[in-house]
Amino acid sequence: MPHHGNEEEHNTSANRQNEQANGQDPVIRDNRKVDPVTGQARHPEAGQASAQAGNPDSDGDALAQAEEILNGVEVPAEESVAQGAPAGSAGNAEAAELRNDLLRLQAEYVNYRKRVERDRAVAGEMAVIGVLNSLLPVLDDVDAARQHGDLADGPFAAIATKLENALKTYGLVRIDETGVEFDPTIHEALIQQPGEDIEVDTVSQVLRSGYKSGDRVLRAAQVIVAVPA
Repeated sequence: MPHHGNEEEHNTSANRQNEQANGQDPVIRDNRKVDPVTGQARHPEAGQASAQAGNPDSDGDALAQAEEILNGVEVPAEESVAQGAPAGSAGNAEAAELRNDLLRLQAEYVNYRKRVERDRAVAGEMAVIGVLNSLLPVLDDVDAARQHGDLADGPFAAIATKLENALKTYGLVRIDETGVEFDPTIHEALIQQPGEDIEVDTVSQVLRSGYKSGDRVLRAAQVIVAVPA
């Protein structure tokens, strides 16, 4: 059977002899995975990762490169161009056209980046609203248990309070005020009753709490409305 190891050693020694004969110093590459001085493992990919870390926003780099090109393009003043056509007028026209194209491209890129950021914010808001809507039945059960006295004290009362406080951090606001003017955008009137000493339709009782997040009403509050007699 052929001895590949001997052949490789023979080729390596032959290459070294050829390099020495040509007056070139042999090139030694240290491919060891452990540093002999520190004893720590070497990670060749770390250099690539650090290079990529230095460029966290490729979009910003593209914009910076476009601005650098714009700053490097020299366009003659309009007065000098209007006075006469110099020998390099064709080159000046091309430079002006290139600058206009870059300015238009820069404006399109800025608009694109703003649109992407706006769409990302809307997507995040819709995701939060979806989670809040899914938890509204849970909050209704918590309210029912609290009204029946089941959450007066104990670990479940503490859990319910933590849940409600956590949802408040995501912008959830309860609609359960009484004695306020009826607002059809946040209230759903189930019953109307004549009221005393009132001049406008007023919420007298909340049958089921409503919720909103920011300016978006997730669910209107079901109420009893007192109307002027």
